[in-house]
Amino acid sequence: MSTEVKVPELGDFENVPVIEILVGVGDDVEAETPLLTLESDKATMDVPSPVAGKVEQILVAIGDHVSEGTPIVLVAETAGAGASPGGQSQPAAGAPSAAAPAGAAAAPESSAAVPGSTGPAPAATPPAAAAPARSSYETQVVVIGAGPGGYTAAFRAADLGLKTILIERYERLGGVCLNVGCIPSKAFLHAAKTMSDAEDMVARGLHFEAPTIDLAALVGWKDEVVGQLTGGLAQLAKRRKVEVVTGVAEFVDPHAVRVGDREITFENAIIAAGSRPVKLPFIPEDPRVIDSTGALSPSEIPGRFLVIGGGVIGLEMATVYDALGAEVTVVEMLDQLIPGCDKDLVKPLATRIGKRYKQILTGTEVKAVTAGDEGLSVEFSNGQTEIYDQILVAVGRVPNGKLLGAERAGVAVSDRGFIGVDAQQRTNVPHIYAIGDIVGQPMLAHKATHEAKVAAEVIAGVPGAAFDARTVPSVAYTDPEVAWMGLTEATAAAQDVKYEKQVFPWAASGRALGLGRPDGLTKLLFDPDSGRLLGAGITGVGAGDLIAETVLALEAGLDAQDIALTIHPHPTLSETVAFAAEMQDRSITDLMPPRKKS
Repeated sequence: MSTEVKVPELGDFENVPVIEILVGVGDDVEAETPLLTLESDKATMDVPSPVAGKVEQILVAIGDHVSEGTPIVLVAETAGAGASPGGQSQPAAGAPSAAAPAGAAAAPESSAAVPGSTGPAPAATPPAAAAPARSSYETQVVVIGAGPGGYTAAFRAADLGLKTILIERYERLGGVCLNVGCIPSKAFLHAAKTMSDAEDMVARGLHFEAPTIDLAALVGWKDEVVGQLTGGLAQLAKRRKVEVVTGVAEFVDPHAVRVGDREITFENAIIAAGSRPVKLPFIPEDPRVIDSTGALSPSEIPGRFLVIGGGVIGLEMATVYDALGAEVTVVEMLDQLIPGCDKDLVKPLATRIGKRYKQILTGTEVKAVTAGDEGLSVEFSNGQTEIYDQILVAVGRVPNGKLLGAERAGVAVSDRGFIGVDAQQRTNVPHIYAIGDIVGQPMLAHKATHEAKVAAEVIAGVPGAAFDARTVPSVAYTDPEVAWMGLTEATAAAQDVKYEKQVFPWAASGRALGLGRPDGLTKLLFDPDSGRLLGAGITGVGAGDLIAETVLALEAGLDAQDIALTIHPHPTLSETVAFAAEMQDRSITDLMPPRKKS
């Protein structure tokens, strides 16, 4: 016997679009298993099966518009199976259940995309371990990993009334970012800039004695900063009644994880397990070879310091070690520093550090590293061989997707360790979500925190929750800082996107001149037809703070005139954004307006 499942009562709504098909022909379904998802202008709603059986035919497609009574799926009933109460599917209401999590989804094909991001390749779905029958679960939400994404997800879920357990392998919350990444590096970078600013002022008439560096005290101050933040997180978890479990989590089956001797059962899981530094197989195991974690807890400053990798992490650490007195060399395999960033934005940075560092080798590979008593001997692809006292390997990060036993939960993990998700952060297992580095580029904490809130809100049934950011900004906290967002010129050229560009040089900024740092620039890219902002790049002091205005402008769909007519305080570096917009608007008076294109 076949049951024709129809759209249930939708209240005042008609012609509601189908946004996801959650089953395929031949799938076995239980009563109340979600079949598809509809979306009105106010909420999304899953339509469950009224009976247990096998899907015979799907009668609609994604994008179709349906109303109450529209046939959507044919289900061949399993012998002896009865219909759900009322004999017809009903919209899910209230908090999600383990049987039908709010907004359950089919297997995603890739990560939710934003400009400049690259999601993981689709992975084959592994067979899940058979889960024992359970009448209840220990928690509604378990979050694996307590970095910025993980603790944000846990706290948001708790605020939405969900019982939540947060699992972290280390003693302190905060993950890589707070403990051995974003925060401690910025403390060191502040110290570095204080010293370099003092050096720069010598030419302007201010003379200081060379600083005495108490490295132990400097590291201690950095640790205090980290401790203050991580301690605050522990208090926030306690106040929200989020249970924190310390240890390494591994999946047991689709509804359970094991941490040491404890098994935790859950209705929903959020994977926020992050990433780890890439290791190069030809580099020997030697205490003089460090990664970014080791670079943030130095016991001494090396004389000859090599940074392998000219990306953001490598250049930030090079900035610190240069200021502390090391003789720095940077080697990058590609033909420019900060690959992926427009070359004109990188140029002021390359010019400044080119005068400070011993060498910057682009388009150069490290062929071999040999450990010896006198140091680490490095052979480069250009034929050069040098000896260094310490080497920092900063060639990227690899996601931790393969370290969780995710296959036992049926979660698809790519060969590189990424986990694919949809716009609601769901994996191919509808009640398991993933966020942060583990779901794809860009690997940035501020992306993870936004994804975290989406995952928690989808689980709690918040209408319309989805990750739909138009861009994720990137920042290199070097000196000068380099920041960009939205469309880049490199991407525009690769994708044949038409744009118009305006660049305001900081040499024309009174504030930049007064700071003694006219080496920056502000670049805006506009749609030639609508005039709307498409992308931005800023290089200079405080660029990481300045880029936020352009992100807001892009999200709000503002055009050049909107930005130009926004009154910016004078004299500030933020004016450079307005000036670049005025150049596009041809209303600028601080420079000659650009000529109109014929």
